[in-house]
Amino acid sequence: MPKRMLTGRVKSDKMSKTRVVEIARLVKHPKYKKFYRDRTTCYVHDEGNESGEGDTVQIIESAPVSKKKRWTLVKVVEKSSEVDVAAMRASRRLEDARKADIADAAAKTAKVETAGAAGGSVADISAAE
Repeated sequence: MPKRMLTGRVKSDKMSKTRVVEIARLVKHPKYKKFYRDRTTCYVHDEGNESGEGDTVQIIESAPVSKKKRWTLVKVVEKSSEVDVAAMRASRRLEDARKADIADAAAKTAKVETAGAAGGSVADISAAE
């Protein structure tokens, strides 16, 4: 019997050398004859960690690799172009906070220099801060 080859989308890539692939399909209800969406989840062995979350991959049936892994990655059909918006926003906030800290430090340095240049005492400089 030939091994089955399926195409699906990587749902999770959080494990090393293991991918969770979701295979979507349409199924006809036996009684009502209406089509509905169903999905199958497969654990796939990815030796080189080639695929990432959101990628479309082709997988093939294989001998059991572990308790749940029964499939092996054949190739990455299409790389994902999805952008992690939450990560982008977090990095933007961090960058803005760093710029604000640098601006505050520069402003304090300028106050101390102007107070020192005006001939002020140590008490005047600390009061300027």
